Order: sequence, then C-alpha cells, then structure tokens
Amino acid sequence: MYTTAVCPYCIRAEQLLTHKGVGGIDKIRVDLHPERRVEMMERTGRRTVPQIYIDDFHVGGFDDLAALDRAGKLDPLLQGAEHP
Repeated sequence: MYTTAVCPYCIRAEQLLTHKGVGGIDKIRVDLHPERRVEMMERTGRRTVPQIYIDDFHVGGFDDLAALDRAGKLDPLLQGAEHP
C-alpha cells in the first residue's frame, strides 16, 4: 500500500484490512521517498494515497477497497480468488 504518515484514508484502509485478518501490510511511504510517489503514479495513473495492491491486483484507494468489501468481493480476493 502506497501511503503517507498523515493520511486518514490510509489509516482507514489499514484498519479495514487488519479487521479482515490481513497482517504485515507492506507500506510504501511516498512522503519519505518521493521517487516512490513517481513509481506509484506510473503504476496506477493516480496521484493520491492510499493506492492499494492485493498481490499484483491494483484495488485503488480506500473508497475502492470499501466498495469491494460492500460488494462481497474483498474476502475472496484476500483469500486468493481471481480478481473481480
């Protein structure tokens, strides 16, 4: 997950993933490493954080993650099912 230190949506995304049993979230701090923000923008086409990946699947931001959860598609994705 691409993130910054003071991002409320990053915190909410981490809380949701932790609630779903995800441990050891790999956080890439783009505020500490500007070159990683460039990488994030090239990979995702987006400038805002969080940008969340589950394995190699780009989920998007917190709103996208929450929408997957509401649609019942997050749990299967976390369990290794095919991407939605």
